[in-house]
Amino acid sequence: MNRFIVFFIIILSLLSPLQVHAGGKVWVLGIKGAIGPATADYLKRGLEKAQTEAVSLIVLQMDTPGGLDVAMREIVQAIIASPIPVVTYVAPSGARAASAGTYILYASHIAAMAPGTNLGAATPVQIGGFGIAPEDFKGDDKEPPTLGKPIKYDDNEIQKDKAVKSASETMTHKMVNDAEAYLRSLAQMHGRNPEWAAEAVRESASLSAKDALEKGVIDLMAVNIAELLKRINSKQINVLGQKRRLVTTGVEVTTLEPDWRNKLLSVITDPNVAYILMLLGIYGLFFELYNPGAILPGVIGGISLLLALFAFQVLPVNYAGVGLILLGIAFMVGEAFVPSFGALGIGGLIAFIIGSVILIDTDTPDYTVSRPLIGGVSVASVVFFFWLVNTFIKIRARAVVSGREEMVGEEGYCLSNDNGKLRVYVHSETWNAQAEVPIAPKQPIKVVGMKGLLLQVKPFEGCGVQGDTGNH
Repeated sequence: MNRFIVFFIIILSLLSPLQVHAGGKVWVLGIKGAIGPATADYLKRGLEKAQTEAVSLIVLQMDTPGGLDVAMREIVQAIIASPIPVVTYVAPSGARAASAGTYILYASHIAAMAPGTNLGAATPVQIGGFGIAPEDFKGDDKEPPTLGKPIKYDDNEIQKDKAVKSASETMTHKMVNDAEAYLRSLAQMHGRNPEWAAEAVRESASLSAKDALEKGVIDLMAVNIAELLKRINSKQINVLGQKRRLVTTGVEVTTLEPDWRNKLLSVITDPNVAYILMLLGIYGLFFELYNPGAILPGVIGGISLLLALFAFQVLPVNYAGVGLILLGIAFMVGEAFVPSFGALGIGGLIAFIIGSVILIDTDTPDYTVSRPLIGGVSVASVVFFFWLVNTFIKIRARAVVSGREEMVGEEGYCLSNDNGKLRVYVHSETWNAQAEVPIAPKQPIKVVGMKGLLLQVKPFEGCGVQGDTGNH
């Protein structure tokens, strides 16, 4: 009898570490659309908050075409370090976990998919810029196929092409090998198919939910979250090196929506919005400096520029692009002040467009600045600065209507002459004046210069003698 009690106690002690308390909370966090800084912030803060809210399980419901590598790695690290089990569920039907989504799915403690979904295509998208097919990583020296007549190459050109190709292939190899090793390690961590992980990276392979289950890429399929929780009940998993057995009966399921902070971050980290904010900031400050005291352009420009800088802090920004944009605007502004016959304006436009195109340093389609937006802003900038130049030209062509320059050449008449100290009437005002020759009262005069507030005048015979001036 005593042996039976001891055996029973030992069995309970072995089973207790495998339990996740029943009746806990299950939080559902959604990943929909491209994965970026806002997505990473939302998931990381959700995982941190769950630890203080007695949450026993987190479900990431995912539908994504991929996203930024930096944001994806932040999410993966947060999942691996989480003491709360994380289930990634690709749903609803028709959803996908492409590119970065595949890494997140592999990193999760449980990987599940709804029928009619797919995953894969985990090749780093940047390799497209090197002109090499994802499956061709041998780095051979084969000549590319040509159409029509054979093309003769100069020996020096061939050597240069090979050098460029070699550098491109080296970079491609590094990126692909790194991505493959990363996905393989995630697969091995949770006992999933590492061979298909290599195919997903090297060959951009994709799988349907059914095929993924058959190949051991995912753990199960479920129609909805209720069925998902039912199917993972009593499932044993490994969390931070400790074995646990899930208990998902009688749990409270809550969907955690993004808060206002995350929604704001999601808006301003959109590359198109960040681009517009930067331009609003630059133009706003430009107008404030050009017309001090306007206040509103400076306020809007300052706020917009700070928001843009915050967005650039979390986006993969190419600061050479920022520099070219600023240089382009400076050149276009300089066109209004320097007679360069359009050289500054055209050069500024070219620099502005190139800087806008390379501003975001990624080939992920959802995280690049829209080409139509760049074209529209460029045209608007050109129209604006040409209007500004035309306005300045017209202003310079006008006659001076104020200041010292306006007084020179004005006509009037002498009011009095007190031993060479003249009082003259010019421009509807009475002035002190002096002349090199004697001038009699009521004699017409013409202003030839100014010394402070003292007019330099001379007799002028172009108008008749003025009548009585009254009291001036």
